[in-house]
Amino acid sequence: MPARTGAQFLDRLARTRTQVEIQGETLTGGLAEHPAFRNVVRSYAELFDMQHDPVYREVLTYLSPATGQPVATSFLIPRTQPDLELRRRAFKLWADRSLGMLGRTGDYLNSALMALASAADWFGQADPAFAANIVSYYEKVREEDLLCTHTLIPPQANRAVAGSQQGGGALMAHVVREDDNGITVRGARMLATIGPFADELLVFPSTVLRGTPEDKPYSFAFAVPSDAPGLRYLAREPLDYGRSHFDHPLGSRFDESDAVVIFDDVHVPYERCFTLGDPELCNGFYTATSAIEHMTHQVVARTTAKTEYILGVTSLLVEAIGIGQFQHVQADLAEIIATLEMLRAFGRAAEADAAVNAYGVLTPAWAPLNAARNLYPRLYQRFPEILRKLGASGLMATPTEADVTGPAAHDIGTYLQAATLTGAERVRLFRLVWDTCISAFAGRQALYEYYFFGDPVRMAGAYVASYDSSPYTARVRDFLNRP
Repeated sequence: MPARTGAQFLDRLARTRTQVEIQGETLTGGLAEHPAFRNVVRSYAELFDMQHDPVYREVLTYLSPATGQPVATSFLIPRTQPDLELRRRAFKLWADRSLGMLGRTGDYLNSALMALASAADWFGQADPAFAANIVSYYEKVREEDLLCTHTLIPPQANRAVAGSQQGGGALMAHVVREDDNGITVRGARMLATIGPFADELLVFPSTVLRGTPEDKPYSFAFAVPSDAPGLRYLAREPLDYGRSHFDHPLGSRFDESDAVVIFDDVHVPYERCFTLGDPELCNGFYTATSAIEHMTHQVVARTTAKTEYILGVTSLLVEAIGIGQFQHVQADLAEIIATLEMLRAFGRAAEADAAVNAYGVLTPAWAPLNAARNLYPRLYQRFPEILRKLGASGLMATPTEADVTGPAAHDIGTYLQAATLTGAERVRLFRLVWDTCISAFAGRQALYEYYFFGDPVRMAGAYVASYDSSPYTARVRDFLNRP
């Protein structure tokens, strides 16, 4: 099957029997029509349809080396600078469609699988079968255009101890037995965004493993269908409240469900295992394969699109209520502009300084990408704050679509008009601002960006530890020692 259409994505979802627990209800199918998922899955369907739109398909697809049919550009193994640029343009097109609000579009993990499969020899260190497995799985996802999610971290029962010690070792997903055909996994993992409606679940290594015998049952990487027997998702409360796009312009379109994944003796065939019982390989899973660079390349494209949206909506707000002449407002806009240009510069530097890795893949430079992923979680927190400050009390009493078209229409036209907008137009804009900076959806976005790559404090520690500052300290010492 070549790159899927939206209808094909929805048809497969309709035939899938994924078990989802949500708000006291157990679902075993029918997710495409369930109120918690029906709008966001249609937003995902639109992305698949873009692959067939004549305006976008030359960027969003390329010809499969196996079949000659169009497949998603996010699977393309970059060998040249134009390849890297094409991948980034494809990432950006999808991100623009959702204003950067969809954080788990397929191109993110497609990029990981591309890098992992290219580094098949690294997996083969433990067993040649693992090398064959990762290549075969990458080709399967590419040719069937499957939507993947992943799960990484253990349940947070007691943060004072390692994941392998949570609940005496029983809480975190672990291998309980092996047989001639595969492994059986029991326990739980967090946090599978889009898990309930993804085609496949990638269970990848999470925290650093110590390499002790006790860590062996927690050392694995594998993939299973989302409706595998014994697998279930415990989803959070939906933030799409079934309201109109006017009232909840973002939440009614882009609420990606987040879920705890529970493995109730899930059997995983060996051919779907990529590493097993080897903590050292798990610890190098992302860095030794260049997967982290290619995943972050996609993230920087998405956060660039998101920051462009923030600049656009903030500028419209400023213009609408006539506050653009104030210097503190200009300072806030300058902060957003600087963040945007910084992200663009990081992305461009990563591509300009790209180098071929040990497996022949042209890989974006890590230094600028690493800087971006350490800065953006904090920088994004300023955007809702700026919007709240500029919108001020105007965000507190914003009517709904029913008011705009109902008996209050005349009052809204008279008393809620703005410097450049009618009352109805102002309400529509302020509903969007509200859904960006105040609503439950907005709160989830801020939390999501803050922890996207993990705890920012721990990330900062790792960043400092990995950065070679010795040339700069040597320069200062030389200066101090000048006669």
